[in-house]
Amino acid sequence: MKAVHVVVRGVVQGVNFRWSAVRAAQRIGVTGWVRNRDDGAVEAHVEGDDGHVLAMLAWLREGPAAATVEGVDVTDAEVDGATGFQIRP
Repeated sequence: MKAVHVVVRGVVQGVNFRWSAVRAAQRIGVTGWVRNRDDGAVEAHVEGDDGHVLAMLAWLREGPAAATVEGVDVTDAEVDGATGFQIRP
């Protein structure tokens, strides 16, 4: 089991990024959460098998069609046993 903390920068708010991330996470099979940050970025915590986490990271680097991802910062995180993937305030 692997966990990562991700910060996605660019035009990523107001483009259904979080809702699309939830659908992608469900399809890929990872757990965790996603939320908007005050600085205009989107932040996520992703947990799962290495391959599934890598697949979610690939999705986050692209985002939904309306997004323009300019940068993605990924750091290792502690597994917290998340169930499901949800939007956090």
